[in-house]
Amino acid sequence: MAVVTGKRQTPDSRYYIGTGKLEELSLAVAEHQAELVLFNNMLSPSQERNLEKALSVRVVDRTGLILDIFAQRARTFEGKLQVELAQLRHMSTRLVRGWTHLERQKGGIGLRGGPGETQLETDRRLLENRIRAIQKRLEKVGQQREQGRNARKRADVPVVGLVGYTNAGKSTLFNTLTLSDVYAADQLFATLDPTLRRYQAGGQLSVVMADTVGFIRHLPHELVAAFRSTLSEASDADLLLHMIDASDERIDDTIAQVEIVLAEIGADRIPRIQIYNKLDLLENANPRLERDEQGRISKVWLSARTGEGIELLDEAIIGRLSGEIRRHVVRLAPTDAALRARLYEIAKVLKDEADETGGWTMEVEVATKDERRLREFGRAWMADKTGEKEGGESQVNFSG
Repeated sequence: MAVVTGKRQTPDSRYYIGTGKLEELSLAVAEHQAELVLFNNMLSPSQERNLEKALSVRVVDRTGLILDIFAQRARTFEGKLQVELAQLRHMSTRLVRGWTHLERQKGGIGLRGGPGETQLETDRRLLENRIRAIQKRLEKVGQQREQGRNARKRADVPVVGLVGYTNAGKSTLFNTLTLSDVYAADQLFATLDPTLRRYQAGGQLSVVMADTVGFIRHLPHELVAAFRSTLSEASDADLLLHMIDASDERIDDTIAQVEIVLAEIGADRIPRIQIYNKLDLLENANPRLERDEQGRISKVWLSARTGEGIELLDEAIIGRLSGEIRRHVVRLAPTDAALRARLYEIAKVLKDEADETGGWTMEVEVATKDERRLREFGRAWMADKTGEKEGGESQVNFSG
């Protein structure tokens, strides 16, 4: 195996790499008698074809490699459908190289169609039909998941989602907390399908723990779209536990990449606690809690494998879901009378003033555990929050 690296201001439109680097890569392929070349970048279909012709070996880009790994890891019916959907979408732009043997085929009478035109159109149509069939099946699975989420909301059971970079230890922590046997291994994307289990935090607060797929740098858009229903377990959670490998040398980069994916799926505004895992791999590291400027627990250092620090995690979960009172400034439109009445029912109203539009500006204090009960009025309560101010106050804007 050989590794070839290089830097360019802009990718070459034909080969992605320059001609000099292509020659160096060609020599490395010949020297090591390689049968496969992997690019840690996303290549266009034409770049893949040009590279394969120049190197005379198969070329796979970053997206193709991740899809191959996902295909090996998928175990459930939903996971296999999601992977197949992503693969078909990726394949649909790369069909032309499979039909070079049809170069003599032409179009209709008096027309000169392109190489393999008739077979390509047939194949694209078959792909589109299969993609639509998979999407319909996934929609049904998504509806079933939505019914489960609605049942949990009616029962007022908070959901705690485990998110993080792949191989950070989410499934290991999930098994430790819930006494489950979810597959966990020291490998990329060991978990593809969300798993939900009941958990008694500290023996006093009942929550639903959700183990989700691991994130990765530059997560391909095909995967984000295909795994939308799976990732919704994270975007609909009441609290996120952001798992972090404390022994990772690229820890800052992996944290940043997870934040990017959370923003992409609309989960960046959900309250979360950073869990620094794998303390057993560090020297002189002890389980501990860290708090932010508002005094809330924001970080927990533990080892999911040995169980050290689990009691601290329970304390953090209980504190975030039941013990925290936050102050909000809420601006309501005239049509939000039902929400105003609901706020009087479950919150402490400190100020309630009518404005010139016929709506209201309210200042309220709400327990974190009660905030999720406001979701019956939509995602606006969490999604429109503009951020915490000093003293734990935030502003929520309802504009129609």
